[in-house]
Amino acid sequence: MTVVNGLPAHVLFVHFVVVLVPLSALALVVSALWPRAARRLGLILPVLAFVTLVTVPLTSHAGEWLERHVDSDPLVRKHAELGDGLLPWALGLFLLATAVWWTARTPAPQGAAAGPRGGAVVRVAAAALSLVVAVGAVVDVYRIGDSGAKAAWHDAFSKTATGRGD
Repeated sequence: MTVVNGLPAHVLFVHFVVVLVPLSALALVVSALWPRAARRLGLILPVLAFVTLVTVPLTSHAGEWLERHVDSDPLVRKHAELGDGLLPWALGLFLLATAVWWTARTPAPQGAAAGPRGGAVVRVAAAALSLVVAVGAVVDVYRIGDSGAKAAWHDAFSKTATGRGD
């Protein structure tokens, strides 16, 4: 899908990525730090992360189409290069969200094979990894969005008022 209602689809799809990546990252970190939240969210956590994962290549594909239909520009190329790096972060969000959901479905019984201390170590490791991936994904989305805004708007507006009345 490259055009929606006469507009380049990338311009529309990017909004899904800008909202869903931080939302998935936040839900993942909260769920990893607070297993009760993961149980309350239930299947919503991995489904949200999966939808986020699907929107990334869709948006990238539409962006590649748009890149071929605009003038060659170093800012556009930089934006496209940065955009190619988001998929691994989105995949990480999905895999961790699925793991956190899976492990939080039922509380571990006391005296389980790993023991209470082993379970705590796994939870701390999952929380730390979730935090790293969530922050990485959000920072990457910010960098991609910033470069896209610069590419789209660098010569498209006047820095002074046009005088047409505000």
